[in-house]
Amino acid sequence: MQEAFIQSAITIAGREAVLTGDAMTAYCEDWRGRYSGAALAVLFPANTLQVSEIVKLCVANQVAIVPQGGNTSLCGASVPVSQGRQVVLNLSRMNKIRVVDAINYTMTVEAGCKLAALYEAAEQANRLFPLGLTAIAAHCEIGGNLSTNAGGIGVLRYGSARDLVLGLEVVLPDGRIWNGLRSLRKDNTGYDLKQLFLGAEGTLGIITVAVLKLFPRPQSTATACVAVASPEVAVRLLATIRASCGQALSGFEIISRNCLDLVFKHIEDAHEPFKKRYEWYLLIKIDDVQQSSPAEAIRSALLNFGGDVLTFGIACDARQAELWWHLRKNISEAQKLEGVSIKHDISVPVSRVAEFIAEASRVLRNRFVDLRIVAFGHMGDGNIHFNVSLLDAAVNDAFIGQHEIEVNRLVYQVVQKLGGSISAEHGLGQLKRETIRDYKDPLELEMMRTIKHAFDPGNLMNPGKVV
Repeated sequence: MQEAFIQSAITIAGREAVLTGDAMTAYCEDWRGRYSGAALAVLFPANTLQVSEIVKLCVANQVAIVPQGGNTSLCGASVPVSQGRQVVLNLSRMNKIRVVDAINYTMTVEAGCKLAALYEAAEQANRLFPLGLTAIAAHCEIGGNLSTNAGGIGVLRYGSARDLVLGLEVVLPDGRIWNGLRSLRKDNTGYDLKQLFLGAEGTLGIITVAVLKLFPRPQSTATACVAVASPEVAVRLLATIRASCGQALSGFEIISRNCLDLVFKHIEDAHEPFKKRYEWYLLIKIDDVQQSSPAEAIRSALLNFGGDVLTFGIACDARQAELWWHLRKNISEAQKLEGVSIKHDISVPVSRVAEFIAEASRVLRNRFVDLRIVAFGHMGDGNIHFNVSLLDAAVNDAFIGQHEIEVNRLVYQVVQKLGGSISAEHGLGQLKRETIRDYKDPLELEMMRTIKHAFDPGNLMNPGKVV
């Protein structure tokens, strides 16, 4: 049966579009190297019709489907699980930018388009596509970005991935094609069906094409690097700058000293932003579509804030700003080179970010000694990456193997107490599929399972993920 299935897949997509055996390895292992599984084949359809035919073939043979783009998921969502008959359906060949409508401020793109290519296409039309994942933009693909509701550094101003979509084309779990490729800002004709697939991690269908929102391209930009005494100060400063700069504020990132120490240890061309070392840093970005002076607006806000701002620098020059952003973008890579850590991608109300960092750090240090806590992230939207390991790398693997569940429980209890979420932008995938049951309302989980069963009663669409 397996050989007949492979031959049928070759008939649909072509021999060059079907991988088996050792050639599949890279597509069956996740970005972090934490998850791997087994597949009958990795398939590379060239268009939506081929996706539809492959899904119908899988349904007829009761073979599960794992949708995949650039395979940059951080929660094991884009690779097969360890058991069951599955194929990986990789959409990387579907990489055409179909239409850029500069007047309507939209572009229609296929799911396999690299995010970096969308940045370039928008720029050529003097427009901006603001999904701020610049560190992995050359690798990730828009279908995966939408399926995981990716976040990034621009959420404060532009929203997450689901906020950037006007229409979708989706292949449903029975192989039918839903054409919802509308480029309308207003459409009040019932349920907003596209939202079901955004953030569903491929469990309800396969996004093949999307209509994305574009924005005016900023004509003037300023980035400030600011040292502050504490996260509490950062929370107050954020409120002040939002009041003075309004919608021009497009990024507000917090970085702890531990982050920078790892970056300086492992990343080339990384340098201290100031002569003196500080414990907490902010990167603040102001954009304006007018030829204005955003540097003066942010300078005034910082000077008027008072002594809790320890020092700051402001760059309107793109090269200087990039040196600061180079530090932020390479924190995750530096952590990876240092070794394994227990990672948390959480969100709380912006007003409670400092409280979360302080409380989560306190409860962990009361329980364990010699911890390294690496805290950084998108403070402007309440999303903090809070990662835990031991200072001594030689015993870190053993610590994680023994205490990861307890560390997660202590951190997530603080998140729950503060009204937050245990997954802000990375999703659930395999990593948090079981854990979410302890932190989400049972009625919400029941509603999610009901939707899943309605769309995919055979549970063939990315099984073992989310629900």
